[in-house]
Amino acid sequence: MTVTASESAVDRAAEILSRPASINGLTVPNRIVMAPMTRMFSPGGVPGEDVVSYYGRRAAAGVGLIVTEGTYVGHESAGQSDSVPRFHGAEQFAGWAKVAEAVHAGGGTIVPQLWHIGMVREQGQPPYPEAPALGPSGLRLDGTEGTGRAMTQRDLDDVIGAFAEAAAAAERIGFDGVEIHGAHGYLVDQFLWAGTNRRTDAYGGDPVARTKFAAEIVAAVRETVSPEFPVIFRYSQWKQDAYDARLAGTPEELEAILSPLTAAGVDAFHASTRRYWLPEFEGSDLNLAGWTKKLTGKAAITVGSVGLDGDFLQAFQGQGSEVGSLENLLDRLERDEFELVAVGRALLQDPEWAAKVLGGRFGELRAYDPASLKSLS
Repeated sequence: MTVTASESAVDRAAEILSRPASINGLTVPNRIVMAPMTRMFSPGGVPGEDVVSYYGRRAAAGVGLIVTEGTYVGHESAGQSDSVPRFHGAEQFAGWAKVAEAVHAGGGTIVPQLWHIGMVREQGQPPYPEAPALGPSGLRLDGTEGTGRAMTQRDLDDVIGAFAEAAAAAERIGFDGVEIHGAHGYLVDQFLWAGTNRRTDAYGGDPVARTKFAAEIVAAVRETVSPEFPVIFRYSQWKQDAYDARLAGTPEELEAILSPLTAAGVDAFHASTRRYWLPEFEGSDLNLAGWTKKLTGKAAITVGSVGLDGDFLQAFQGQGSEVGSLENLLDRLERDEFELVAVGRALLQDPEWAAKVLGGRFGELRAYDPASLKSLS
């Protein structure tokens, strides 16, 4: 697909997206973030040379901040695949150190996304098939009982420790920060969401109580790493196959959830939405990232169909709607609604996406092809 855009839009996009941004002690060289995307190309949970090259190419092509694919923390119930990378183990850390080195050599910055999938897992799945699936109440996202069980206090403490140990390792082997995966119906989000958290102890109940587990993870991570080391928290309203699910129906409810996380030490929030331009609450055109920054004062990353054909890509052709246009995104950045813009499948499709946008080479942008999922291009 050939894409054209006005000269003024090209120049404005390059200028605004090229501006640096700060997250705690980290300066990100521009506003473009590579969103985390599970790839399953790490046999034994070890990122190999193909993974090193995969991330290194995108940094060399101008991505300011790379958030890695989700990586399992060092807890036996964290995952469901032996091909998803892990963030524990000597061989795994050696591979990740090479990834960080390659990204830095390309001029980018990088954080690992630390992940525990909770009740999305079924007992019997790798990498540790004998480990039970765990969640706040032993419930799947659809509210049915899974093959696992509700977490005990020992389980909670073990998982909190696993996140803290992974964060300490990230700093030790050269990463620039960490992102805690608290979105999309995985373990941390299962505690945040009333649909899966039916606990009657201190970790369940009202929105503030349901935030306790996430806040304890953040606090443990914050205590383990250096004060200037960025801690990012990714969250979402929607869940897997539950796109209408909501943690908060009003700004006040959202503030009740985000405030304990801010107090625990979050430096930036990665607010995951499916379409970045949609307003989150009635009476304001702020999206979820915009409300997050307004309520917490912390840096915010927006995400949702940035760079995809049919939505954002049409804006480069002058066909985009007013709400989903390139100008709309740039206007929001100019208003400081959020600091950073995460790009997912467009960067998976094209390692040079950032270089093309920052260099005004919009005519070289290509539509997303699902075939790109089959390789580490």
